[in-house]
Amino acid sequence: MKPQTTLRLKSYIKFLLKSQNQHGLHSPFVYDLVTNCFYDKRRYEEYKLLNEYRKDLLKNDKTIQVTDFGAGSRVFTSDERTISAIAKNVGIPKKRARFLFRLANYLNCKNILELGTSLGIGTSALAVNTKSAVTSIEGCPQTADVARNQLKKFGLSNVKLKVGEFEEILSKFIVFSNKTTNNKQQTQYDLIYFDGHHTKEATLKYFKLLLPAAHNNSVFIFDDIHWSPGMEAAWEEIKTHPEVRVSIDTFFLGLVFFRQEQAKQHFTIRL
Repeated sequence: MKPQTTLRLKSYIKFLLKSQNQHGLHSPFVYDLVTNCFYDKRRYEEYKLLNEYRKDLLKNDKTIQVTDFGAGSRVFTSDERTISAIAKNVGIPKKRARFLFRLANYLNCKNILELGTSLGIGTSALAVNTKSAVTSIEGCPQTADVARNQLKKFGLSNVKLKVGEFEEILSKFIVFSNKTTNNKQQTQYDLIYFDGHHTKEATLKYFKLLLPAAHNNSVFIFDDIHWSPGMEAAWEEIKTHPEVRVSIDTFFLGLVFFRQEQAKQHFTIRL
């Protein structure tokens, strides 16, 4: 077994030993969130679009040249990859995409930011509720082109897709200040999904960079918090940050909330 696989298996066993479901949760906010969102078994009409979006990518054998600014790939040895292989090996699983949709829907998220579009599978989950406005940033031009065409094909016109390195793009349309500057109000997001650079340094950098863009009811979602020792260390630092009040580890995703009315608590919840 590869060392990375062994690490994740150990992390998952630890997670299972600590994890709980909605029973025994003493926070009304988290209890309602878990009961009515995490474990919501309704079959939403939007799931059909998400399924078709994924299936369409899985049938696409066109090859593209991938520019990777993140932690690299455990699956691919070449930068030339078929779209179907990327969708199969890198795209978020169906269960997680449905969870992203339910979460954005349950929290009534209107203004959403995503770091790391890839082929837009996660983007489609955030955007399928057309009341949302989604800004998504992708570093790889060819991957972004596929996502742009796919989002258009499925009628998801509420996504603004920006191509380039995260920090450079963010600096152009986010005012990183808690004060009004030149009559420009601080940009704030209801939901920010961090799914780009899976390294400790990058994760912490973008977390701190985007803290001013959070309001009291915002949620930050971090993908693959148990990807590596570095990502686990980043997650530990994030959840202990003074501005974070509630954190939830679902193993693959880490969620943090900034609700100042809440006592600081950490939860480990099975999805």
